Amino acid sequence: MKRIAYAVKQSLLFSSLALGSAAAMADEIKFLCYQDSNECAVIEDLAKGFTAETGHTVVTETVGYDIIRDQLENQLQTDAAPDVARVTNLGGLNQYYLDLRPFVDNSDWKENYGTVLGWFQRPDGSDNGIYGWLTGLTMTGPYVNVTMFEDAGVDMPGAGSTWDDWMAALAEVKDTLGLNAAMAMDRTAHRWAGPAFSYGAGFFDADNQPILVDQGFRDFATKFVGWHEQGLMPAEGWPAGSGTQYRNAAPLFVGGEVAMHMSGSWMINNYDSNIKDFEWKAVPAPCGPGGCGAMPGGAAVVAFKSSQHPEAAAAFVDYLARTENAEQFAAQTKSIPGHKGLQESGIDYPGVSPAVADALSVFASNAAVAGDTTPQAYTFQGYNKNFVIYGVVPDYITKAITGEMSLDDALTAIDADVAAKIAE
Repeated sequence: MKRIAYAVKQSLLFSSLALGSAAAMADEIKFLCYQDSNECAVIEDLAKGFTAETGHTVVTETVGYDIIRDQLENQLQTDAAPDVARVTNLGGLNQYYLDLRPFVDNSDWKENYGTVLGWFQRPDGSDNGIYGWLTGLTMTGPYVNVTMFEDAGVDMPGAGSTWDDWMAALAEVKDTLGLNAAMAMDRTAHRWAGPAFSYGAGFFDADNQPILVDQGFRDFATKFVGWHEQGLMPAEGWPAGSGTQYRNAAPLFVGGEVAMHMSGSWMINNYDSNIKDFEWKAVPAPCGPGGCGAMPGGAAVVAFKSSQHPEAAAAFVDYLARTENAEQFAAQTKSIPGHKGLQESGIDYPGVSPAVADALSVFASNAAVAGDTTPQAYTFQGYNKNFVIYGVVPDYITKAITGEMSLDDALTAIDADVAAKIAE
């Protein structure tokens, strides 16, 4: 009996030593997170699987977005910096990022997230680092009033249709129903850019330097001004604004004044909650000679090179980016995945209305198609001075619409103004 008791004690001792050794090798990482809805809670739940698999623990601190926006960079310059955080200023914090390449399967990341990796990198083209997991993608695209099309007896163009196809159909709806306008677009170059890409606007040259007014840009500007001249777009939209002023066209769509709203995926829940008088749906981004353009955006989880536990921090980001975990995150947060394969295959969103599920799938498809046909959209999103272009374009295009300037003069002014502001 003594021998058995001794053996049991020895076994328990070895087990205790093994557990102690594993605990000593495990790290605790601090994750600073903000959420629009339930994103941090979902990541916390995913972190349990990470801990079970690696032994590393994740301490999540959920804060308001203003903390991420206004205080995180200051923290990164001190000992108070987190190991990992959820951020939106993807390119602006580049100098603080941990390069994940030594810790992850580079080919897998490039296959699944290749279209967005550049958003995190330095803008000079010398950076090939892998820095973060895009938690969710936003995407521009149009919504249509299905009821109006049915009442007017007009067939709705399908996937792959052009802007010309859509504007012809919208004009027929407008005329049949006696609307004052057919389509409204938010007054911002962010919404304007997707259609411009469709017409071949490059926004950058082969060296990734902004060129802006090329033939494709000019072609869409001509179309856009023409749509206003034809009465297809409302006077309450772009012409009613000035300078860099943003105007949200959603009230025109919700109020039944137009049959299409060119906006983005962030409007899905708003429309699902607030549109009661007609059936609506998101439709694939219309195409042109340059592709089927849409503008992407989003938030991401990144690790920082100041971390005392770089391997654990990198492993956590890599764990979240796995296909099965990215799919679970998208499904539970009702977001569009940054993972290209999941964009193409689609996500099963439980507990949402058919309109919301369909809209999420449409915007995810828009993201995949835009990545293939208009990759300059992803370059533009990652460009660290895109705010200059966002400010300049609406000002001069509006002046061309209202007749304050000729279109040629407006385009010349756009090029000159952008070049001057970028050089500052």
